[in-house]
Amino acid sequence: MRHPDIDAFLAASALALRAATKGAAARAAEVVISRWQAAGKPGVAAERLPVCDWIAPALAAVAPERAALAAAFAAIEGQLRWARRASASIHEQTFWNGHANAVILGPGGLEARDDLWVGVTVMAPGVDYVDHHHAPEEVYLSLSPGEWWNSDMDWTDPGPISAIYNPPGITHAMRSGKEPFLALWYLPL
Repeated sequence: MRHPDIDAFLAASALALRAATKGAAARAAEVVISRWQAAGKPGVAAERLPVCDWIAPALAAVAPERAALAAAFAAIEGQLRWARRASASIHEQTFWNGHANAVILGPGGLEARDDLWVGVTVMAPGVDYVDHHHAPEEVYLSLSPGEWWNSDMDWTDPGPISAIYNPPGITHAMRSGKEPFLALWYLPL
């Protein structure tokens, strides 16, 4: 049985994804939504990094259109295991100290699963998240301002009600501006 706070987060995610996506992004979102209907196995214990102190200021600035999703995320945030990207180098201090990711559903998440990833990224102001790629397609929902890039589009801020879609295997990146960055990501595996 799934914790009610996770259920509330997933219900808010489904509403936000369905409102923000169309085309390939909507199809990917529906695959993820259909897969999370069945609960996964209990996951890992919580762990926090100092950059997570930027979460509260990011949530305080959420647009009204994403307020329900932000509140549902805030209810589970303290249970997450936050970590740096595996390829991060301590020699790149801005990135090392300025970002963290947490898996909500998926490997290393609140629910251990192998059919999807639902997660979150937080970045301090002025951080560029490294160019990367992965086989699964990906849908992002922003909770605070930030910009995304992929090899098919220029840097763009989707605003408070849109989504970003990355096709399978495409090189992509994200960056924060003068404010902290907080975004949720959804990947069908």
